[in-house]
Amino acid sequence: MSETVQPTHLRRELGLGGLILFGLAYMAIATVFTTYGIVNQITEGRLPLSYVVALLTMLFTANSYAAMVRKYPVAGSAYTYVQQGFGGGIGFLTGWVLLLDYLFIPMINFMILGLYVSTQFPSIPAWIPSLLTLIGVLVFNVLGISLVNKLNVAIISLSVAAIILFTVFAVKTAVADPNAPGIFDPFIPGHAGFSPIFTGAGVLALSFLGFDAVSTLSEEAKHPRRDIPRAIILTTLIGGALFIFVSWIGAMSYHLDDWSTAPRELLDAAGIVLANHVGGEWLGVLFAVMSVAGCFGSGLAGQVSVARILYSMGRDGTLPRPLGILWSRYGTPVVAAVTVSVFALASLFLTLDQAAFMISFGALAAFAMVNLSVIRVYLFPKGGLRSRLSPKDIILTGVFPLVGLALTIWLWTSLKPMTWIVGGIWFALGFAILLWNTRFFRRPVPKMDFSEGPATEVIDAMAESTPFK
Repeated sequence: MSETVQPTHLRRELGLGGLILFGLAYMAIATVFTTYGIVNQITEGRLPLSYVVALLTMLFTANSYAAMVRKYPVAGSAYTYVQQGFGGGIGFLTGWVLLLDYLFIPMINFMILGLYVSTQFPSIPAWIPSLLTLIGVLVFNVLGISLVNKLNVAIISLSVAAIILFTVFAVKTAVADPNAPGIFDPFIPGHAGFSPIFTGAGVLALSFLGFDAVSTLSEEAKHPRRDIPRAIILTTLIGGALFIFVSWIGAMSYHLDDWSTAPRELLDAAGIVLANHVGGEWLGVLFAVMSVAGCFGSGLAGQVSVARILYSMGRDGTLPRPLGILWSRYGTPVVAAVTVSVFALASLFLTLDQAAFMISFGALAAFAMVNLSVIRVYLFPKGGLRSRLSPKDIILTGVFPLVGLALTIWLWTSLKPMTWIVGGIWFALGFAILLWNTRFFRRPVPKMDFSEGPATEVIDAMAESTPFK
């Protein structure tokens, strides 16, 4: 008898350690080299400073995610949080824009992996390893989160080993170079001031999507209310610190006076170019192998996350219902996973910078709405100001989200105009779908019901709680 496909619940199998590993695997420490050339070119070699700005911005937003996941510990990420704060329509549009970056995240990893393999083996077209990786990621996604978690441990270990090796040789190169920049030079703005720094930080928002990815696993965490918020903050801090350190080491060991003339290889496959520069060809080959593993892990984590967002939206009926079906044997959203893989085929013909900017557009839009949702849910739960607000509540659920909102919008508006055009078209398509689903708002927008269902037992007890008690 053939295997049946039917709705079920996601399986709770992840502890705090597994959640953090998932977030770091999604962020992929080696992703610092994904946008290394692009952002250095934008910021005139001040990539570390852009990472500092991005980390500070993301910490405020991560705080908002932690607050919302305590109240709504279910799959769906920003889609769920905004839906509960502002209603089904705005929630759907936020989830739709968020899909833009989640759909591109696996894609950009497949692109980088193909470029790395093609750099080492020029006779192999980049699209072949990209396609093979796409298929492999789909298989692991379908087989379940437990297997993904085990694979993440191995990939994180390889990534850390690669970064340690790179650091050792990069420090040696920088010390021996009489023309190396000063220790603090990469953190000082160039002649154009902070404007290009914020533009670069806007692009780097894609590097911090690991904390958002962690929130999509709320229905697969053993203790979601306790562990998901902790994992969100820790993933942001650990990942941000590593990004700043690695980009600083890179700036000290390989520096250009004019980044506008940077070689194409540095822009597309910076990890291998830098490894060749500081350690020779053998380190470049080793770094390529470890970077391929990191790209595979990040692509896998990315597909796992977006499949769960599609599953959540399909379960609610805001997207086709089949997306909300789980395979009973493995408890995985197989229809959603296949859909993501089909979309990821675009990695075979898009460019790296196009994908990077679109990821940041979708991420920053969602981050802004999550910050607003914290204020709406915790300070104005029933349309009016909540009574008995302590100074701590006002700071954590009012001031911090406002700061996060302001910084996020600043980075968002710093992106290139073409990004806004494509993002606007994507938003218009989502709005058209919303109009169709609601018959021009004559029907209510489908919305997750928290009065019953799989999350009821953990939500009932927190209806009036603050996120940090």
